[in-house]
Amino acid sequence: MKTSENITGKKYRYFVTGLVCLLSALTLYSQSPVPQDAELEKIAEGFQFVEGPVWIDGVGLLFSDIPANTVYKWTADGGAVSYLSPSGNSNGLALDIQGRLLLAQHGNRRIARIEENGTETALATHYNGKRLNSPNDIAVKSDGSIFFTDPAYGISAGQEELDFSGIYRISPSGVLQLLDSTIGWPNGIAFSPDETKLYVGDSEARIIYVYDVTDDTLIANRQQFAFMNASGSTDGMKTDEDGHLFSTGPFGVWVYAPDGTVLDTIEVPGQTTNCNWGDDDRETLYITSGTAVYRIRIGEPNISSVDNRQDTYRSQGKFYFYPNPFHSETTIFYTIPCDNYISLKVYDVLGNELETLVDEKMGAGKHKVIFDAAILTSGVYFCRLQAGNDFIESQRILFLR
Repeated sequence: MKTSENITGKKYRYFVTGLVCLLSALTLYSQSPVPQDAELEKIAEGFQFVEGPVWIDGVGLLFSDIPANTVYKWTADGGAVSYLSPSGNSNGLALDIQGRLLLAQHGNRRIARIEENGTETALATHYNGKRLNSPNDIAVKSDGSIFFTDPAYGISAGQEELDFSGIYRISPSGVLQLLDSTIGWPNGIAFSPDETKLYVGDSEARIIYVYDVTDDTLIANRQQFAFMNASGSTDGMKTDEDGHLFSTGPFGVWVYAPDGTVLDTIEVPGQTTNCNWGDDDRETLYITSGTAVYRIRIGEPNISSVDNRQDTYRSQGKFYFYPNPFHSETTIFYTIPCDNYISLKVYDVLGNELETLVDEKMGAGKHKVIFDAAILTSGVYFCRLQAGNDFIESQRILFLR
């Protein structure tokens, strides 16, 4: 028989253990890039099964409705309207480095590109003379190469010509290269911000793998990055500029630190399929799930809660580059909370000033400017934003020819 002292001691140990677990959970939650007051908003519904969101400046959000054989366009003013039909039963969507729309066509079983004149070009249809399975999702590298996954979803065993599901690369010159054929159901795919890592999800196993990207053309050293210990499957994914991985899966979107630690989950109704960054500053996460499309703001705190002038600029004046790394040019987005004199300059790693992008008094609000690095050599550069005497910050950008 246990004594009361033993029971009390056991209860105490349970209490301490529970407290440690709670504090650990709170620590992880505090490290989440998702603001505590962020709210999920449904922006469109009534579709059959949506996938592949991608944002195009000046156009809006595009996303696939696979069974409807249609790509839809959504804008805040106009809602959702048909953008491309038929779409080849497109699944994942992406933009190439020229800004042209890429489609992983589930029905046509190929990767296709929409040209500026509206015509469609097939980029990958067969491997070693055998038809691809069902291209699923796409990640574009800053050198112009296109990485994609090709599981056998939606086709019967009699339609399969390849006896594996592959991860592929299309080179800038159009050569198709098989990178890995050993994952059961490769699905979501995304690069780390510096493109040294490639993440791929195995849907049925609920495992996310990470590879080293070697020589810009190969992937190696596959390791398990994360396992989703819940009923369902992993699907589309994206990273943010700080290296967090946002992966769709059971319950919604799982948020991981660069080391694979789960930091947060964004609960989303329906079968969550994919996500991507949108709006001018790329700080809104758009999410496709089942028959609807959602969004949630992933940004800095509102300036009303900040008193210090420098902190005000850090919360509202932080500038952002897209893409980064970049191939030829990148767009710099920045927001200033009040009228001020703005200086925006580019420097090399030795501190030599290369170009002045902005040097004038500007009004409060969101702004953007394009930095064209065509005359520069590949390498690391720094962009320095100064707002009067209130704020100075420098950020690194990576130019890859």
